[in-house]
Amino acid sequence: MHNATTERVKPPVSLAEFRKRRKPLRNLNDEAADELGTLDRLACWTTDRVGTMGFFLIVLTWTVIWLGWNLLVPRSLQFDPPMAFVFWLFISNLIQLLLMPLIMVGQNVQARHSELRAANDLEVNVKAEGEIEMILQHLEYQNELLVAMVEKLGVGPASA
Repeated sequence: MHNATTERVKPPVSLAEFRKRRKPLRNLNDEAADELGTLDRLACWTTDRVGTMGFFLIVLTWTVIWLGWNLLVPRSLQFDPPMAFVFWLFISNLIQLLLMPLIMVGQNVQARHSELRAANDLEVNVKAEGEIEMILQHLEYQNELLVAMVEKLGVGPASA
């Protein structure tokens, strides 16, 4: 019976063999950046800069200063007549109309990159699962060897 236990135990794959089989991980950030065209890079750059609180605060500060100056200082110091406010609103809306599609393009590019990262995360998780399975095989193999040794020596709970 002792020989049957050791004969059915099949050694697991060695660590060196496992490392040979394992594919190297890819850096998807570099791959995604290399595949971007000039316009996609521009959209991402704009999205990264315009989509910040700093940019929002700059626009808000400029608007408050511009409106405050033209409404509160004496007429001789105002640099825009009262109707300029309507022109300012028109320019603001025009900027928004131009920036929104550009920001959406940037978000779409970033979303594609996010999908690549998610796929890479899955690949890493599958690799980790394989490594854990290999470790479990080694532990099972060691356990069966230890049980066979204990049985052969006639000690431990199996002999009682």
